[in-house]
Amino acid sequence: MPPRLIVGLSNFHDFLPAGGWAGLVDLAAAAEAAAVDAVSVVDHVALGGDLSGYPYGSFPGGPDAPWLEPLTTLAAFAGRTSRIGLMTGILIAPLRPPALLAKSAATLDQLSGGRLELGVGTGWLPKEYEAVGLDFADRGRLLDDALAACRALWRGGPTSFDSPRLRFDDVHVSPTPLQPGGVPLWVGGELHPRNVARIVAHADGWIPAPPTKPADVAAGAERLREAFAQAGRDPAALRVRVSLGRPREGGPERAFETLPEVLAQTGATDVFVAHQAFAAGPDGAAELFATLAEAFAAATGR
Repeated sequence: MPPRLIVGLSNFHDFLPAGGWAGLVDLAAAAEAAAVDAVSVVDHVALGGDLSGYPYGSFPGGPDAPWLEPLTTLAAFAGRTSRIGLMTGILIAPLRPPALLAKSAATLDQLSGGRLELGVGTGWLPKEYEAVGLDFADRGRLLDDALAACRALWRGGPTSFDSPRLRFDDVHVSPTPLQPGGVPLWVGGELHPRNVARIVAHADGWIPAPPTKPADVAAGAERLREAFAQAGRDPAALRVRVSLGRPREGGPERAFETLPEVLAQTGATDVFVAHQAFAAGPDGAAELFATLAEAFAAATGR
């Protein structure tokens, strides 16, 4: 699989384009014009309480910071673009009823011409589960249900499903996704045994929890490919995302200087770069995306 360049757009906190959040759509269009392969947005349904438990550094903003809903945001991107991939990384899937998630994702996949990919996870904030009436302690089991139910519903009805937390019979959720195998699913986080089982059973890719060392990504990718083979799945079909940050010296064009070695060492197939790692705001986005895309093409020989 040829490597892909994914740019993370900041649909949260104080990353406010001129004229309001609708300007974020212009950034997606600029990324497409620059030949970026996909754009990705993130998720919080609700915030509250103590945010110091954020496991990936300093949490961006306080409990009243704005976070645009990702599927709605991607739908707006779809209306202004025609080629670029539309991704979440991650969507907190357990916060959404599985049938509703299946319907929303299938609708967006149809309207975008089959460009949606869902990176999913459980999140880390108990208050968020409280706000939607769910038990944070059940988050892993709820994610399992969401993935399994979506996969079942996307195959077309009538569909039946039975787990300790979710049961339905003779259900149709239509339309199904435009992509024949359903919307590609990525699971985010560490590769503990339950995540390995989720990926093997339901997913197409893995988003390692940041910050992750290249050696850890390589070991995880090898572990997953071995698990794919044992389950009768094609190990070569697994996608793995590796994240690159701002280099210590130089501009964005230097971000990919060591990329060939990183891809060879990790076995990754997709490269993620956060827009906000190189820019405090949306100004100059078109030039930044073009620089990133050109440097990525040079580094990968595309």
